[in-house]
Amino acid sequence: MIPLSILDLAPVTVGSTPARTFQHALDLARAGERLGYRRYWLAEHHNMPGIASAATAVLVGHVAGGTSTIRVGAGGIMLPNHSPLQAAEAFGTLGTLFPNRIDLGLGRAPGTDQAAAQALRRYYAGAEEFPADVVELLRYFEPAVPGQAVQAVPGAGVAIEAWILGSSLFGARLAAALGLPYAFASHFAPDALDQALAVYHREFTPSARLAQPHVMLALNVVVADTDEEAARLFTTQQQAFTNLRRGRPGLVPPPLDSGAAINDYCTPVEKHMIDSALACRAVGAPATVKAAMQAFVDRHRPDELILTANIFDHAARVRSFELAMDAWTA
Repeated sequence: MIPLSILDLAPVTVGSTPARTFQHALDLARAGERLGYRRYWLAEHHNMPGIASAATAVLVGHVAGGTSTIRVGAGGIMLPNHSPLQAAEAFGTLGTLFPNRIDLGLGRAPGTDQAAAQALRRYYAGAEEFPADVVELLRYFEPAVPGQAVQAVPGAGVAIEAWILGSSLFGARLAAALGLPYAFASHFAPDALDQALAVYHREFTPSARLAQPHVMLALNVVVADTDEEAARLFTTQQQAFTNLRRGRPGLVPPPLDSGAAINDYCTPVEKHMIDSALACRAVGAPATVKAAMQAFVDRHRPDELILTANIFDHAARVRSFELAMDAWTA
């Protein structure tokens, strides 16, 4: 049975606040730890009112400090927004505070819109610098040597589990070349999934960090007592995705009255778009979800799954992760 993990977008729901979101994040991570989830990851996004994980490393520390065994990390840090040294110092600090529990997923997208990317000052349109930045960052975690001009303090010699994130062949090739584990964003960008996995496995070169290919795939999973209730809860994610595509990101909306109501919320073109983007999903009662998860695993053969669930009600969200783990391990 392959392990499950949690990807949290730190949702700020209609009527709530970031402060409440941070309380919910820690509560979800503690629930995940209790239920047997391997990792709890937060994603870096900027200028999005419904996502409160912009200062990702800070929130990783908040969650790691309130848990004891679950691995906590970034899925990911969008490296073009940061200097490699600053990222190494931040995660070197986290790895020192919470030994052998910190993951660092690295992505090359800005995690935001063009205006915010410009406000962040560092993002560039091309990806040509990203591989060199990853190599520089990882070097800071190696033991310092005499005469080394620049060190990450703390950072040198700190054990951090580094991943390459991606949704295209670029990340797959980089992860393979560097001998790093690869996490694919199949929860919102599944189009290149099969090809990226084939490239990663074919081109993988063993490294000091990883002897053989290791893949984690992201999956939208919403579980409730019935298929109908789960479909209703999933309309929150469908609305949020539609709003983002319309250029109107906002707070995470409450679910519609039924799963079918999303057809009135969206145009047919929009519905086709969100169905394609969110195609990697398991939504329903426990038995329905287990079958869908198993079919996904049988087709793509990942080493791990990381589940995400953008559910409006916090209690229902925690319950969904509980039901998902129960179904998967039954």
